[in-house]
Amino acid sequence: MDEFSFIRSIKPDHYRQSSLIKGIDDDAAVFRPSGHDVVTAVDTMVEGVHFTRQTMEPEQIGYRVLAANISDLAAMGSTPAFYMVSITIPSDWTHEELKRVYDGMKRLGDSYQMDLIGGDTVSGSELSLSVTVIGMVQKGKARYRSTAEAGDVLFVTGTLGDSRAGLEWLLNPKGQASEDHTYLVHRHQTPVPRVIFASHLSHIERLALNDVSDGIANEAKEIAEASDVDLFIDLKALPFSEPIRNVFPEHYVNWGLSGGEDFELLGCVPKKDWSQVIEAAEHAGVPVSKIGHVKTKEGPEPVVMVNKSGEWERLTSSGYTHLKEKGD
Repeated sequence: MDEFSFIRSIKPDHYRQSSLIKGIDDDAAVFRPSGHDVVTAVDTMVEGVHFTRQTMEPEQIGYRVLAANISDLAAMGSTPAFYMVSITIPSDWTHEELKRVYDGMKRLGDSYQMDLIGGDTVSGSELSLSVTVIGMVQKGKARYRSTAEAGDVLFVTGTLGDSRAGLEWLLNPKGQASEDHTYLVHRHQTPVPRVIFASHLSHIERLALNDVSDGIANEAKEIAEASDVDLFIDLKALPFSEPIRNVFPEHYVNWGLSGGEDFELLGCVPKKDWSQVIEAAEHAGVPVSKIGHVKTKEGPEPVVMVNKSGEWERLTSSGYTHLKEKGD
């Protein structure tokens, strides 16, 4: 199948977003938002780096790369609207397998009324997916990491470390999979971006958010540095699922701090608004936990502190980062 035939095979039958003027079938897409700020993000997944056929089916690959991007939109407080896909196709992937990748994206995109409006296809040595998402947020309502202030409550949605645990089981299965194993694998392969939860926070005047993609230690450091404050995390307050406690009792704490790819939301909110965060979580059906607080920066640089066994110690960034020098 040539490039143009492939594009025709994945072209949507119809579009949902009323702001779209021109979708696929021209040099570029055109949309005209009314009364909103536009938020955009891009994420790339490469075979052999972010996934293998051992750990994911084609549908799950598509689902997950779009989920990672939608999670970024949620952290900005925006509503998903469009996505574009640039794909590098190796010779050992069939048209049917590639169609399943797009089916996975469509499955998730449909749940948020997102439209596929363009992209690119090229050939290469391994499968690579680069997805750009576009969201809308009310004017002046985008959320930033830089707005945390001393006295804020530090919170996180859902549970931590499940994705890392699911990946561990996929790579090193031992014996028959239990319900706990299945739960952890599901959390790795098909995470749920916290869009609905974030949308229920739109009325809060000041709110700092960051999505947990590279581990909570990294995400907390990003907020601390952007806001020029110190963050304090109570280790005993971190939320963990029963499955991860049961299956990996020796690892779940470390994976909760640095495992990454849970795609939960880490946030800072004034104490007076904490009750509204709880209410938003109830409306969205998402657990939320108070895990610490924000203080004025005391040293020359912002730090993240964690309470382990009654003593505070500095938490170093330990999540996954690309292009990291060997030995770092």
